Amino acid sequence: MSTPGTDIPEVARVAADLIRFDTSNYGGGRSEGEREAAEYVGAYLEQLGLKPEYYEPIPRRTNVSARIPGRNRDKPALILHGHLDVVPAVAEDWSVDPFAGEIRDGILWGRGAVDMKNMDAMILTAAADLLRAGEQPERDIIVTFFADEENGGVEGSALVIKDRPEWFAGATEAISEVGGYSIAVGDRRAYLLQVGEKALIWIKLVARGRAGHGSRLHPDNAVTALSEAVAALGRTEWPVRLTDTTTQLLAGLAELTGDDAGDPDALADRTGPAAAFVRSTLRTTTNPTGLTAGYKHNVIPDRAEALVDVRVLPGTEEAALADIRRIVGPAVEVEIVHQDIGLEVPFGGDLVDAMVAQLGRHDPGVPVIPYLLGGGTDNKALSSLGISGYGFAPLRLPSDLDFTGMFHGVDERVPVDALEFGRRVLADLIRTY
Repeated sequence: MSTPGTDIPEVARVAADLIRFDTSNYGGGRSEGEREAAEYVGAYLEQLGLKPEYYEPIPRRTNVSARIPGRNRDKPALILHGHLDVVPAVAEDWSVDPFAGEIRDGILWGRGAVDMKNMDAMILTAAADLLRAGEQPERDIIVTFFADEENGGVEGSALVIKDRPEWFAGATEAISEVGGYSIAVGDRRAYLLQVGEKALIWIKLVARGRAGHGSRLHPDNAVTALSEAVAALGRTEWPVRLTDTTTQLLAGLAELTGDDAGDPDALADRTGPAAAFVRSTLRTTTNPTGLTAGYKHNVIPDRAEALVDVRVLPGTEEAALADIRRIVGPAVEVEIVHQDIGLEVPFGGDLVDAMVAQLGRHDPGVPVIPYLLGGGTDNKALSSLGISGYGFAPLRLPSDLDFTGMFHGVDERVPVDALEFGRRVLADLIRTY
């Protein structure tokens, strides 16, 4: 084990510091809170001569933002944003303490190393590169760090947009997580630039039956009915449905591999460790994530519940819900716990050209391909203000690292040199765009 010191790049030290704040978000309003991490971010911004503003609409659910004046204030502002919360981690399952911020053999480990305290640190240190050198970005840059993203932003970005929209005055575009990272396509490297996000629908399945003794002949069993519905939905093989973005993604993969057979899943499988992540962007997914039923071994309960994480392609929300109700059957209720929107913006325009150009400058000759994120980000909240959002947390990664598999997984880690790469790319982007 090594403790971050002066020999460690600043971006890695900042990321490690942020990881050490346990900002676990359990959902449904249960969270350790982001206050201390937000105060750390605010203090860092103050040291750069900025004036951060805080907004804490719910105790300990703290958001922080600052504006960096640009050279050309006639240009629309650009938002760089991250979230400070993380999903919980069960320490016993990890090889290291998930909240120690350990750096070992050039790798930073910990909850948030991938999602997304790595990007938070890249944003902060990219801004520091300019400001410490006495430079200004080309346009106003708004750096914002939200609470509660891992719970759909209901106690974070949604409230900030509602109550502090002035933070984002003059902004038309935003950059955040889950894009700009490299993947292996056969023996070649390519970067995925995120220009869309699937819609999120968190549902609860509820089965009702008749309570009774566990020894009875009892066909009206809520647990059995729920289990059948969960298995049917979880095992559903949803068909491929292409959007503009995924059509371009597959075209890019076909060009790289020389495989023009037209099988979307086969093309996605050519992306190595990222294949499962990429395949999920081509279709609806319905993954059961929780079960609740019963209170004693010999009591048949009259109610059983399951949580299902549903992600659907933009514009297909109602059709997907109708299919889900048909699959689980009329005896099982489908309750919507939380629902948001899908997004898709063109893979083109000045900002996209600038992001592609910076990747080309720092990693010459490597292609950049658009993709649709299977999950979601706080870009959805910002879209209600007319702001177009992209995923661009640039990381040049080893070809054998299952980076996408570590989102919400065990032993999250990221190479320190990838963080340095991202800091340099972001700094040059805001310096010139």
